[in-house]
Amino acid sequence: MSRLRQQLLTPTPFKAGLAAVLLSCLLFTSFGADKPALLQALDNQLTSAMFRWRGAELPRHPIVIVDIDEKSLARIGQWPWSRDTVARLVEQISRQGAKVIGLDMMFIEPDRTSPKNFFQRYPQIGAGLAKLLPGLDHDQQLGDALAESASVLGYAMLTQHDGLKDPAALPFPSANLQLAAEGVGFDRLTLIPAYRATANHPAIAQALSEGFLNFFPESSGAVHKVPLLISLDGIPYPSLALEVARIALGEQALKVHPAPAAAGEKLGLLGVSIGERFVPTDDLGQMSVNFRGPWRTFNYLSASDLLETPHAELQGAVVLIGTSAAGLLDLQTTPLSRTIPGVEIHANIVDNLLAADPLKHDIFTEIGITLTLIVVGGILLSLLLARTGPLVGAFGALIILLAAVSGNYLLLFKNGSIVGLTYPLVTILLIWLLVTLANYLLVERQKQFVQGAFRHYLAPQVVEQLLQNPQQLSLAGEEKVLTVMFSDIRNFTSISEAMDSVALADFMNRYLTEMSRLIMAERGLIDKFIGDAVMAIWGAPLDDDEHALQAVKCALRMKEQTARLRRQWLAEGLPEINIGIGLNSGPMRVGNFGSEQLFDYTVIGDQVNLASRLEGLNKIYGTTILLSEQTRNQLAGEILCRPIDLVRVKGKQQSVEIFEPLCLGGADDPELRQWQRVLACYRQRQFVEARRELAILNRKSPQPLYQLYLQRIEQFLDVPPSADWDGCFIHQSK
Repeated sequence: MSRLRQQLLTPTPFKAGLAAVLLSCLLFTSFGADKPALLQALDNQLTSAMFRWRGAELPRHPIVIVDIDEKSLARIGQWPWSRDTVARLVEQISRQGAKVIGLDMMFIEPDRTSPKNFFQRYPQIGAGLAKLLPGLDHDQQLGDALAESASVLGYAMLTQHDGLKDPAALPFPSANLQLAAEGVGFDRLTLIPAYRATANHPAIAQALSEGFLNFFPESSGAVHKVPLLISLDGIPYPSLALEVARIALGEQALKVHPAPAAAGEKLGLLGVSIGERFVPTDDLGQMSVNFRGPWRTFNYLSASDLLETPHAELQGAVVLIGTSAAGLLDLQTTPLSRTIPGVEIHANIVDNLLAADPLKHDIFTEIGITLTLIVVGGILLSLLLARTGPLVGAFGALIILLAAVSGNYLLLFKNGSIVGLTYPLVTILLIWLLVTLANYLLVERQKQFVQGAFRHYLAPQVVEQLLQNPQQLSLAGEEKVLTVMFSDIRNFTSISEAMDSVALADFMNRYLTEMSRLIMAERGLIDKFIGDAVMAIWGAPLDDDEHALQAVKCALRMKEQTARLRRQWLAEGLPEINIGIGLNSGPMRVGNFGSEQLFDYTVIGDQVNLASRLEGLNKIYGTTILLSEQTRNQLAGEILCRPIDLVRVKGKQQSVEIFEPLCLGGADDPELRQWQRVLACYRQRQFVEARRELAILNRKSPQPLYQLYLQRIEQFLDVPPSADWDGCFIHQSK
């Protein structure tokens, strides 16, 4: 493939951007519901940032956290406390009017501090005392306290197979669990599966209900989603927060809403209803927590204070018992806190459920926004980058990113919806990088091509213009009105025969260097060197409205420079040189022409051939420069020209008037006026009058042109031209 074809087939930056947009859309649609972990982690980081922008909010409902804090441990003793102390704490909370009590703790093993354990050594005495003094069994005492209050016990679900499963050790939530789909079993739900539960001690498991305590932090360690349901042996079990909220709302039923699926396939979840209150979840039954704020956004009461003094704020409140003591290892991370007690996460969940305002993740909204951002943003960015530079493109990409993030925050997040935007944002950045790279490579390729093709034939400033505006360079042929010049040295064969090859090469290099300098100085393009001949173009590759004027100015300067060179070289003993120049303007085809292996940027067409013929006619008229009527008409009177002849050159059927440029400006010249009278008489067949005037001119200023016309007039006086003669002379040689 030729270099030209490679240039034409080089992908534009905009096409590279479109390709990136298409590939990004295809890749996104291939994810389905399984977003890569890295993208999900980045989405979570963006959500965390939006939480921080929003800041803390007040809880919607009265929720009190009874805290087993460092002060409580200092006063009462190290954890675990004896169960009778926990029982007194539950009784105190219940007496003060708590609506429901949730315990963010587990009681798996019996209390070893219970007096009952001592009297078991004496069965007869112990049995009697147990009937008289129930307080001897601390576990039973706690169980009784829980049974007499609206309470929910916590337990843990273990997802790892540790070989310790006891089929009889099951939690007993009191919720009436229903499935909002006919003919479907719970075993088809795609909930997080558990291997076994760490059930509470039977004597203590007397609460109104039970709920699991599990969180599953993201890879960053922060909690963003929490499961409302976990499956154990194919049965869904509710979380502590879900059961606390249900009891606080006075509802008995929990209804699970599965998403539609084909027969036999697993069913993802749409959400869970607490009575008439719908809570959206993801397919695994996880709720996105709308965190109210950092640590201590909720009301905290020290457990030790509560055991000693009643607190009115417990009246009608949801109470969660948990711990903030660092040594008890129940500290988590949320978007708004690096360290927060797990019980406060439960408080956030309960408040979300009671207020019915957890964050909603609509996968269809995310798909629509993602594809819109990629397609619209990617195309706009690609267009911007294709027409501007990387800095403007970077600013455009930044605007798109800021608009997307701001819109996501103001229109979605602030209204309770979360949409993962990491993928489209990263895609926009990658499109910017890819198109910028493609732009750079293409620009460099164009620069190398332009510099390689034109640096020896155009003035440096013109090459720089091409580099800055490569779109002005047409690599395919196009029709343009241009001016073309042909120039060569007269009698070059005789000159070359008088020199050896070394001297001739030096002579030609000096001559062509001077001519090239003048052509490029007048914004011309050196098309080619043909031995001693030079071909040049004006008006391409850059448009130039004054191409004819610049070309004629250049021809006049070449004539003057040749005269200086002639005097200099004669002094050096070198041959005398004279040149001929032909100029023509008109429509011609300009572009790259040649073979698949080699091509040149040049012009072709009938008007090019005419310029070549005019260059040869200088020998006949004794002139140095000849230009066509088309070129002369574009000079706007800025160069004084004298008419030479009306001719029809070899190979042409149409006559053309030719002129010789004399000098810059339009000064009045008596000799020129007299010559114009001679030419007018000549063309009107007034040969006697023409001969008389021309003889006077020739005596004053002998010239080959005058002598040529005197010869023609004598011939026409002897043999007049035909009746249809229009003053045109037909040249039979080139």
